[in-house]
Amino acid sequence: MRERLEMEKLKIEMVKEESNTKVQSKSDYFDAAKNIRLVPKFCEKTVDKYFPQFEKIANNLKWPKPYWTTMLQSVFEGKAAEIYSALPSEKSSDYDTVKQEVLKAYELVPEAYRQKFRSYKKFDSQTYVEFAREKEDLFDKWLTSKKTDNNFDNLRQLMLLEEFKQCVHLDLKNTFRRQNCWDNT
Repeated sequence: MRERLEMEKLKIEMVKEESNTKVQSKSDYFDAAKNIRLVPKFCEKTVDKYFPQFEKIANNLKWPKPYWTTMLQSVFEGKAAEIYSALPSEKSSDYDTVKQEVLKAYELVPEAYRQKFRSYKKFDSQTYVEFAREKEDLFDKWLTSKKTDNNFDNLRQLMLLEEFKQCVHLDLKNTFRRQNCWDNT
């Protein structure tokens, strides 16, 4: 009888240990289907604002980064969906690559940000505060796309190079571009 009780105790302990292991591995498991409803809606008109919003949500909810592209592709539409589909599988699973390719497809590259910043004018319906905020936002996007990293020297170089480009003759500008002496700042 005592021997049988000891055997039962051992069985109970084994079952407990087994269930603890299952609970632990289940907590490491990421259920994309359960979280998919929390992915923000993708809008082609505000692509540049979409990725920071998505990243904030993903980080706050502690989504594992390898699942980010899985979550994204569920909401992509238009050009973004086409770009994602065209990527080879090894690239389509890398969030940074997918983000870069989608932004490039929507021409949200440094030159586009620079042009938007330089050409943005105040609307009649806008207050000066709204105009200043939008102009600042465009400037920040340009700097971020140029990876100035809030570094004064990088900003200084960017501004000086742009000013230099404005002062040189068009033929010289085109020659520099063809020889990749600068990167379309």
